[in-house]
Amino acid sequence: MRILTKQPTVKGPAEMFTGEVWFDVIVKGEEPSRVRVNTVRFAPGARTAWHRHAVGQTLHVTDGVGLVQARGSEVITVRPGDTIHTPPGEWHWHGATPDAFMIHLAIWEGPQAGTETEWGPLVTDEEYGRSRGH
Repeated sequence: MRILTKQPTVKGPAEMFTGEVWFDVIVKGEEPSRVRVNTVRFAPGARTAWHRHAVGQTLHVTDGVGLVQARGSEVITVRPGDTIHTPPGEWHWHGATPDAFMIHLAIWEGPQAGTETEWGPLVTDEEYGRSRGH
């Protein structure tokens, strides 16, 4: 057993996020484990770019109000205690509502080989604007 050293908080890069997003790596498993867990904090209006995970992803909302959307589906409002699973290869985005912060745990696995996460274009203001009324 060992206590893992806390990594510094990292600002989400502009090519992957719109708005102010910060994350803390909780664990990046070492072989044979491939588990990844981050705490992600979104300021109001902040969101990820479209992306997909080779082995899927689970999000667990811990605070605030957020939005999630799979490509071709409706925008869904999420709140503390909600858990969302995206299957392998599903394009999606997630972030905060325009008027609230949102914090979630992001949980996924790295694949045995290849890229963990493929990043696509930023979610446009028009796409994000479709969330109004949610």
